[in-house]
Amino acid sequence: MSVPIRNPTWVSRRRLLEQKISDLHRCSSLVQLKQVHAQVFKANLHRESFVGQKLIAAFSLCRQMTLAVNVFNQIQDPDVLVYNTLIRAHVQNSEPLLAFSVLFQMQDRGFCADNFTYPFLLKACSGKDWVRVVEMIHAQVEKMGFSLDIFVPNSLIDSYSKCGLGGIGAARKVFEVMKKRDTVSWNSIIGGLVKVGELVEARKLFDEMPERDTVSWNTILDGYVKAGEMDAAFELFENMPARNVVSWSTMVLGYSKAGDMDMARMLFDKMPIKNLVPWTIMISGYAEKGFAKDAINLYKQMEEAGLKLDDGTVISILSACAVSGLLGLGERVHVSIERTRFKCSIQVSNALIDMYAKCGNLDKALGIFHGMERRDVVSWNAIIQRLAMHGYGEKALQLFSRMKGEGFAPDKVTFVGVLCACTHAGFIDEGLRYFHAMERDYGIPPEVEHYGCMVDLLGRGGRLKEALRLVHSMPLEPNAIIWGTLLGACRMHNATGLAEEVLDCLVKSPELSDSGNLATLSNIYAAAGDWGNVANIRLRMKSTSIQKPSGASSIEVDDEIHEFKVFDRSHPKSERIYKTIDGLGQHAQHINKLTTSG
Repeated sequence: MSVPIRNPTWVSRRRLLEQKISDLHRCSSLVQLKQVHAQVFKANLHRESFVGQKLIAAFSLCRQMTLAVNVFNQIQDPDVLVYNTLIRAHVQNSEPLLAFSVLFQMQDRGFCADNFTYPFLLKACSGKDWVRVVEMIHAQVEKMGFSLDIFVPNSLIDSYSKCGLGGIGAARKVFEVMKKRDTVSWNSIIGGLVKVGELVEARKLFDEMPERDTVSWNTILDGYVKAGEMDAAFELFENMPARNVVSWSTMVLGYSKAGDMDMARMLFDKMPIKNLVPWTIMISGYAEKGFAKDAINLYKQMEEAGLKLDDGTVISILSACAVSGLLGLGERVHVSIERTRFKCSIQVSNALIDMYAKCGNLDKALGIFHGMERRDVVSWNAIIQRLAMHGYGEKALQLFSRMKGEGFAPDKVTFVGVLCACTHAGFIDEGLRYFHAMERDYGIPPEVEHYGCMVDLLGRGGRLKEALRLVHSMPLEPNAIIWGTLLGACRMHNATGLAEEVLDCLVKSPELSDSGNLATLSNIYAAAGDWGNVANIRLRMKSTSIQKPSGASSIEVDDEIHEFKVFDRSHPKSERIYKTIDGLGQHAQHINKLTTSG
């Protein structure tokens, strides 16, 4: 009788550990990662380059760079691969200077950078300030002969393109001298040209491409949309051999930004697959344009479709609500956040503060601010600015003092809020003190917005000549807002002579054609009884076809925004509205007669 042979059921601990180490690049749980790290220590493998490299990459994915550097420091003989892994980790965690520090450390220890080192470093170089660094890396690449590895010149093209206009010329040169190009090479240079607005040149290269993929089509499509050329974008979209969610979303965004919500909705409804992005675009678009019912209905549909909110969606919708004053939708989003126990990041809390404050519910904004466990400078800026704009200047300045007391360094946006607070509270001397402290104490040079606040502060306080001297002392060219503010102050204090002096300055500036400035000057002359000059200004406005745009008021009723202008009859219920206004006028006159006769 034969006995069946069974396979062993045990597996060696060493083999299990090796399996865990090889799978570390997939690990996103910090708890599991720390457990594996402890086992590595126990097995005395922490000095091995291969094991260390895997741990560095895993800790990098978990945003634990301190632990990643500790792992690196324990490796006995790190090789170029380990150095590259640490460089890449610093870049992925937005630590470009530390990435270059590792490069210099590697070179000091006698190791030469290879064809993987430079592409990792190039990913750290983004923005016009980095163009010199990219040029230095480029020189090293040529010196070491790595330009023949297609991965390296592709990275150079991408980095030069991210440096804007200062780098696109160099990107083109790299592309032109490449002996061998792949689709990534073409897409990188086309994308770079699109970013700097050279759409014609980008389209020319697109047409020359030997092979195109979906990225190629989407890049050109995005260029047309950002340039507002929706007819060209639609034609390209129609000719695309294959479309993905990005293609559809780009078109929906383009029509939404152009104000054509019907076309945006038609494309949205036709999308074969939708993720959170197109839903966010449509809801935000409706909210921004004041189409409250459409925005709320679509938001309900998104929730019913089972899509979970993320930071980007919440912030985008709340920002749109803040722009249009759509409180109803903003409150609905807040309810969803609380119901689903959505973990609010600082950015989401900041968006809630901004939305509530701009929609007029300052108590709710303050409640969210005071309830935040952690805050950043943006949190303080948002609440200080909104308090200032709502007339609570003293309270805003108290929060500014508290902000400094808690160790937050104010930035230029903070000081706009602080100076606005001084303006609304009438604190002229305090405002001057804060203005001079900006550069002296915080190293923040005043910009046009800060000068505008100071002109407004001095003007409201009747210190008009001081305000004019400040404008003349500006290192920047005064804009329409500065001149308009000063003219408004002249009107407030009936300072006709000073208004004429401001006008002399405006004659030399293109801002003179601003309708608001001319209308303000006309009102100043009218207040002084100088009807001849009133007629001259009005004649000038008429002859140059300048019209002052009408002011508008809006109100949200039953989840719908209603906007009104002077003598506006575009509202569907305008006849009833004007009848009601006339009735109220007659009623007021009747009450006035009764009170005067009594």
